[in-house]
Amino acid sequence: MPNQEEFQVFEDIIREIMIVYKHDDRPWLIGYSGGKDSTLLVSLVYEAMKRLKNAGSIMHKKIYVITSDTMVENPIVKRYMHSSSESINKAAQRDRLQIEATIIYPEPDQTFWSRIIGLGYPTPEPPGFRWCTDRLKIAPMNKYVNDRIQESGEIVILLGVRKGESLTRQKTITAREIEGKLLNMHNDIPHAYVYNPITEVPNALVWEYLLRDDCRSPWGTDMKYLFNLYQGENMGEEQSVLGQIDKEKIPVTGNSRFGCWCCTMVTEDKSLQRFIDGGATELIPLRNFRNELLKMRSDPQFRDTKRRNGSVYKKADGTFGLGPFTLRARRIILEKSNT
Repeated sequence: MPNQEEFQVFEDIIREIMIVYKHDDRPWLIGYSGGKDSTLLVSLVYEAMKRLKNAGSIMHKKIYVITSDTMVENPIVKRYMHSSSESINKAAQRDRLQIEATIIYPEPDQTFWSRIIGLGYPTPEPPGFRWCTDRLKIAPMNKYVNDRIQESGEIVILLGVRKGESLTRQKTITAREIEGKLLNMHNDIPHAYVYNPITEVPNALVWEYLLRDDCRSPWGTDMKYLFNLYQGENMGEEQSVLGQIDKEKIPVTGNSRFGCWCCTMVTEDKSLQRFIDGGATELIPLRNFRNELLKMRSDPQFRDTKRRNGSVYKKADGTFGLGPFTLRARRIILEKSNT
């Protein structure tokens, strides 16, 4: 376990968060995926707000913790995301903090199945045919952000991004230094500022912090469960840092890519397979369905010869490209989705 000096980086971040929070009245928004970096960020913000509350500071602005549910998430990860969001709300109410966790969803006509079954969109295909991310994740988040901007005029978006190496963190922060140094204008969203509190945290310390003490997050969830979700092909570094821990017979494993179970951007979904190999047999029908979608996408008998606008096109190899799923294919997909 790290010594107190190694953990000093987290103390510095918590103190900085407290200062930046009191700096102005702009509400904060945190994108919370349930992964280790966003969990670390929310944990540090939660601790900072508790300290401010205990010190008698007025919690003068809201902190929105936003989780995006694409409606095709891995069910195991989805349950964890939803239960964590609920736990954050319960703990914030108990501690009387201005923190509110919310789940957002794509619009009904923009969901994965509305596009595929309703309109015949082929499933996403590498290298560039990835229509899903914008509709399922980016658009819902942008709408939520813009709604908050309309309410408050400006917002601050906290990002859980980290650099490859830890740098010495500045200890003294003045009001003049916050603007333009810690808070920067968002490149694409007017009236939104960006704050990156955890950029200097080295990877080796992330799990050490999350699994400290009794392995409980500030809102009460079991961090050993999250650690277990990450086990898989990228675990070499984390095992060397932490060694073996009690997994409490949790029958699931995975890696750090928590994606949609139906993703066809890859030939084989290794993350989904590792959950299954670890005992999550409930995912087998989803894996099989996903593999069938992959085959149907490449089968000309299930595809129109023209695009939705009636045009035809040639691929780089000179062959004609395929259009959307046929009505027959969409009926088959609908039937299989109900079994």
